[in-house]
Amino acid sequence: MDAILAESTVTCPRCGHAKCETMPLDACQFFYECAGCKTLLAPLPGDCCVFCSYGSVKCPPVQARKPCCE
Repeated sequence: MDAILAESTVTCPRCGHAKCETMPLDACQFFYECAGCKTLLAPLPGDCCVFCSYGSVKCPPVQARKPCCE
């Protein structure tokens, strides 16, 4: 099994601001406030969290192919 990555760079779709964040290892993060424009990001339809929608790396539960956000 591959190592689980705990950091992901979140890029705001509104202003393009990117910031590296540490993800929770056992949960999904539903909301994220952009440090650039203060837009509150939420997951896109079909994604479980903001890291899966806007991050460079999917959330740890998805990386591990485990159920999340049930």
